Amino acid sequence: MSHHTEPASGVDSTSSAPRSVPTSDAARRIRVVVLFGGRSGEHGISVATAGGVLGAIDRSKYEVVPVGITPNGQWVIAADEPGRWAITDGKVPEVPASAAEVVLPLTVGDAALRVLEPGRVPTVLADVGVVLPLLHGPYGEDGTVQGLLEFADTRYVGSGVLASALGMDKHFMKLVFAGHGLPIGPYAVIRPGDWPVRRDVVRQTVETLGLPLFVKPARSGSSLGISRVVSLDDLDAAVEEAREHDPKVMVEAGIAGREIECAVLGGRGGARPRASVPGEIVVTDETRHGFYDYEAKYFDEAAVELTCPADLPDDVVKEVQEIAVRTFEAIGAEGLARVDMFLTPEDGVLVNEINTMPGFTPFSMYPRMWAASGMSYPELIDELVQLALERSTGLR
Repeated sequence: MSHHTEPASGVDSTSSAPRSVPTSDAARRIRVVVLFGGRSGEHGISVATAGGVLGAIDRSKYEVVPVGITPNGQWVIAADEPGRWAITDGKVPEVPASAAEVVLPLTVGDAALRVLEPGRVPTVLADVGVVLPLLHGPYGEDGTVQGLLEFADTRYVGSGVLASALGMDKHFMKLVFAGHGLPIGPYAVIRPGDWPVRRDVVRQTVETLGLPLFVKPARSGSSLGISRVVSLDDLDAAVEEAREHDPKVMVEAGIAGREIECAVLGGRGGARPRASVPGEIVVTDETRHGFYDYEAKYFDEAAVELTCPADLPDDVVKEVQEIAVRTFEAIGAEGLARVDMFLTPEDGVLVNEINTMPGFTPFSMYPRMWAASGMSYPELIDELVQLALERSTGLR
């Protein structure tokens, strides 16, 4: 076995990507609105992601305007203090409410970011160059904010409306994967109205998947609401736990294999997307965590081993990278995505899911995989902004 430290030939073209800022005035910095927080259960993880980005973005090239969305949906000017938004002492940060609200431009040709305060005339804060929407979960990662930005003709980092929606809904995601011939594992869907009135039929369908099972919200991330079921006696409780986050539930057959991830980055100038070296997740303390759950991800680093690059033969690395790029292309993703896979002795590589806005702290797997591929965290942020500047809004 050998560590593979360079992306597969023909899949990655990082080294040839230009770094220049496309502006007629070299002294003018592009204004980047870093948007974070939001109404989903992943609010705190989004805020922590923003803290990492705020601390790493190249201030000589970009003027940064941090905008937070509170858990209630209020848009506010946030402190440009990376350390304030970090996870500390087991607590996730939160965007506080403010009397002054931020309003994005909603008219084509108007790039002004405005601040509204009670009893005062609206003031123009800045013109928006690019929005970096570091939002996780519903009301942000699912195409809703992307639609708002498209409506306003505002450039932004990451996938568009449809790809974002597909990347959030694991049910339709898997249908698209299957339609493109990508290898996936067995699963069942519990639609919102099924569980209350057709529970016996649902249980019969789920039982055909065997054990163990993974029960999860269909439209959520960060491992929120996921349960590993090893006895059908625990199925009802697991479904109810998932329904606390989403009335639509996915049930997936447990896959006996290695958990492999691969980071994908959009291509420049119409080139094919690029794949990083793969990484691997190993839960080292299964007495505390039966799988890579929310607590293990963010609060118990000692119980998890994140290996990057993964210890894989070169031919397997190439296969993982190719499948990652095909997955990215299948949903029409743009900018960035992380593709999660299983590597099994029997079936080879199986695609689990795609995440169109993966965790982005300096310690998250997405930037770590690119760092192992030769692109630093600040360079990666720069590349994402440049991809957004290169891409037009609207139909494309």
